[in-house]
This record gives sequence, structure tokens and C-alpha cells, in this order.
Amino acid sequence: MRIADFSVPDTAAARAALELAREYQTPAITAHALRSWLFAEAFARDGGFDAIDHELLYVSAVLHDIGTVTAFDNHTLSYEDAGGHVAIALTAGAGWPRERRRRALEVIVRHNWTSVDPMMDAEGHLLEIATGLDISGARVDVLPEDFVREVLAAHPRGTLAAEFAACVSDQAARKPGTAARRLVDGGVREKLAAHPFERL
Repeated sequence: MRIADFSVPDTAAARAALELAREYQTPAITAHALRSWLFAEAFARDGGFDAIDHELLYVSAVLHDIGTVTAFDNHTLSYEDAGGHVAIALTAGAGWPRERRRRALEVIVRHNWTSVDPMMDAEGHLLEIATGLDISGARVDVLPEDFVREVLAAHPRGTLAAEFAACVSDQAARKPGTAARRLVDGGVREKLAAHPFERL
């Protein structure tokens, strides 16, 4: 398994999502988004998910944390909901039909669920387990180590641990009824600091 096995969708929505992420997010958060996409695609291959919407998965992965940035932070919505609405706006501009735009919102929101049934939402499941791997170290032994090392070399973690911990802590303090509070209470700061990827 290599990065070259997974092609970035050559579409207006995919290009715009990456451009938006790079313009508004820090390099560490954008690198996390790209690792999450690659890990999601790798989990899809490992798990035999043959019928997924690759463009939907890419756009959702790239934008899944964009609701944390100041320009898109919503004072009442969780950051994943806010980011999902950014994805709706972006994909509307790319000509996606309404139902598919709503799927981007669903996938982004569900990435912060404790688990997603793959029979209900394959793309949501893949993004949830991919971000769980990159943030908390869940399923750390599933993907080939050579592939993980290649992904980390291409998209280094940098200051992710400090940035994401601070960001989610801020969200949890201001929006205690959201998933950010659960992440903080579940020890996300400690999990990030102790993540085995920090030592690779």
C-alpha cells in the first residue's frame, strides 16, 4: 500500500476544498485533514469498501475541522456542524445536487461520533475511524507501518498535538453541549501527547 495508490479526485469541489483549507487552516490542521483522507482510503481498501463515493470522502476529510477556524466558527453550533455547512456551501458552488451536499454535512458531523455504522454511512464510518487513528491512536496497528510512515513523511504532524488540543478545549469551554466537551473529558490532550505517531 502506497500513497500513489490513492488519487486525489480531479474535480472542482476537491480542488476548492483543498484551496479553502490551505487558505484558512494552519499547516498542521490541513496536514491532519490530508492524513485523515489517506487513512480513510486505506481503511476502505483494507475493509473491502468498494462502492464508496471517493470525491465525497475527500471533500469531507479535507474540510472536517474547518469549523474550528475563526472565520467559520459558529457560536451556537458544534465545530463539526459548522464545518459541514461550509462543505454544503462549497459543494453547492461546485454543482452538487442537494442530497449529495447534505451527505457532506452528515459525513463531517459523524466523524465526531463515538462510532458510525458502516452499513448506515460508509464514508462517515471511514472518516470517523481515520480521524480516530490520527488524533487518538485508535486502530494504530491496522494499516501497514510502511504506509503510515510514508503518509507522515508527506504530511508531517508538526504542531498538531498542541494546536488541536487548544482548539478543542476552546470549543468545549464555549459549547459544553457538543462533542468537543466529550473529547476533552475523554483525555484528547493526553492521547495526542502520547500518540505513537509523535515518535515515528
